[in-house]
Amino acid sequence: MLDAKLSAPAPRAGFIDRADIIDSARDGARRIVAVTAPAGYGKTSLLAQWAVFEDRPVAWVSLDRFDDDPVTLLALLASAYVRATGSDPAVIADMRVHAVATLGRAAPRLASALRASPRPFVLMVDDLHVLTSPACHDVLGVVLAGIPEGSQFVTASRAAQPHATRSRVSGDLREVGVEDLALDVEGARQIFRLAKVPVTPDLLQAVTERTEGWPVGLHLAALIARDTREPSAVIVGDDRYVADYLYRESFAVLAPDIQLFLRRTSMLERFSDELCRAVLGEETAIRLSELESSNVFLIPQDRTRSWYRFHPLYREFLQGELRREEPDVSAGLHSRAADWYESHDVPAMAIDHLLQTGDRARAGALIARLALSTYQAGEMVTLQRWLTALGDRAIQECPTLGVVSGWMAVHSGHAAEADRWAAGLETATFDGTPADGTASFPSARAMLRSAMCALGPEQMLADARFAIESEPSWSPWRDIALYLGGEASLLAGDAERAAAYFTEVSASVAGAGNADVQTLSHTYLAMVSMAGGRWEDAAEQLATALSLIEAHRLQDYPNALLTFAGLARLAAHRGDLAMAHRELTRAMRARPACTYALPTVAVRVRIHLATTYWSLGDAATARHLVREIDDILLHRPALGALLDQIASLKALVTTATNGTRGGPPLTPAELRLLPYLQTHLTLPEIAARLFVSRNTVSTEVGAIYRKLGVASRSEAVDRATAVGLLGG
Repeated sequence: MLDAKLSAPAPRAGFIDRADIIDSARDGARRIVAVTAPAGYGKTSLLAQWAVFEDRPVAWVSLDRFDDDPVTLLALLASAYVRATGSDPAVIADMRVHAVATLGRAAPRLASALRASPRPFVLMVDDLHVLTSPACHDVLGVVLAGIPEGSQFVTASRAAQPHATRSRVSGDLREVGVEDLALDVEGARQIFRLAKVPVTPDLLQAVTERTEGWPVGLHLAALIARDTREPSAVIVGDDRYVADYLYRESFAVLAPDIQLFLRRTSMLERFSDELCRAVLGEETAIRLSELESSNVFLIPQDRTRSWYRFHPLYREFLQGELRREEPDVSAGLHSRAADWYESHDVPAMAIDHLLQTGDRARAGALIARLALSTYQAGEMVTLQRWLTALGDRAIQECPTLGVVSGWMAVHSGHAAEADRWAAGLETATFDGTPADGTASFPSARAMLRSAMCALGPEQMLADARFAIESEPSWSPWRDIALYLGGEASLLAGDAERAAAYFTEVSASVAGAGNADVQTLSHTYLAMVSMAGGRWEDAAEQLATALSLIEAHRLQDYPNALLTFAGLARLAAHRGDLAMAHRELTRAMRARPACTYALPTVAVRVRIHLATTYWSLGDAATARHLVREIDDILLHRPALGALLDQIASLKALVTTATNGTRGGPPLTPAELRLLPYLQTHLTLPEIAARLFVSRNTVSTEVGAIYRKLGVASRSEAVDRATAVGLLGG
């Protein structure tokens, strides 16, 4: 399926030659080409022809609605670029970041890779209109800035393209619209000639006027004229809309079994012979081959002709026919499609089909099973879309999904939302076996409650112990429970017991896929070694933690911050100030996602950062971090032994003087806003993205300028990139 999405479809016989448009677009000095027109104007065909004629490497991406996630979109763009140019595939893995870092880290990283391409290329993106998430268009705008001179970014869309306005103003855009794609009489003549249909000049003029040069209408007109052996049939009839008339004429001439096949496969966005057989329960390979050669609306998606799709307009028509002729079969078709996708390890597609059947129980169970891996892949926008489609009622009826929602809020820094979910779970009951892999709903709830530590250290430890006792040795959640036991033991002042828990996690989690808690466990063991003066042991543990972060692209996840803080402290101890400041910046940059929803980590990170900044003579930053700790304590006042460490830190930074170097750092709110300065969004548009007022954005932008010592957005981006607050 990925091969189909990254392969330019081969131009098919019968399509009009678009060499004039292609030559004009290629010869211009415009880096951006936007092809925009309603369905049926040959946008995909134009791009496919261009891909054949192009002598530069062509990277192709066919989008669908499942790609409406910034992490998924960036991974596809990177995959297409690497596949076409043979560039370092590491850039693909670099796109799998925490959702909060797509704009600030992943998109600039891809733009940088494109900018450094040793040879010109063309990156083509088809069906851009399926992207409805503002986050996708934001990252796309950053990627566009990386297209170098001599290369081009070409997009096809039914709807207005957001990036086109910005590129139009800069003079960097070549636009291809309806007026370019509509055919004249000569174009109509070519279509009828390819269909081997004789037609008079008068009839050509009439059909061109009736279809207004609409390419798909002219193709249909030629087919109807060929099948009816009466060219004049294409311009008669009383239907108001040409599309409706022509569709019905082209569909009505087909045999009933072929009509049935077309109707029922229309519920599939893409399909193969194997998938069709599973959904329809009949042999389909020969039928697909015959239809491809005879039906202009069945389009192969790869060069091996394994996957197909219908022309969008034709699919919409067929879906209408399915609703009209067989209103009761859709649920069964979707259910069988879900079975096939699930059995072929494409669960995301299965979820979509299940949601369309209305089988929310099965869809919810599959979402719960995928939640952990989806989160770890950074695709939180996708996870949120699934949960939104399920609806609050379905989630409330399946409390394990409430736990999923709570964890997602915790790790994305939405603390108030996490509290809301946690409160709703307190009175919930569920006696079944959770699909997320936990031993039971009470165990899953206990781990979430333990991590959030809203009820103090005693309850945190009790919840962790309950989960440890509940989760068997093979459970992927046992290591999370063990880690929470270690964290809770530290709050209770039992460092020895905490070390035992962390050691068990670091030894057992490698095969369970829980790189985030393994990272934390190694980091905590390093902190214990530092406290005992065993700096080489600490260095070894931190090196292991860092390798996990880099291998799994965890740089912007809350659990990675403590590792960076530990590395900064280690570097300061060794006198390596450059490394110390680099690691401090990495931790400071990622801290917006580390909120009171995960209070023990959030506070501990800030304690270590403040202590290191203080040791390096930056009192202003140290004091600012203490104020952030105070904000966390307003929501989580009972943090056990951490309170003594906080008191000691406050005594250090408020009663002593240790240099005057440095000013206040960017706040979490300012760090959240900073990546948007790379875009062309206005301040009101940025405010809408961040759900704050325009005045708030204006104030924060002013603060960013002041703290970075700059006077414009471009200078702020350049400075932030130079110091490590933006980019890879």
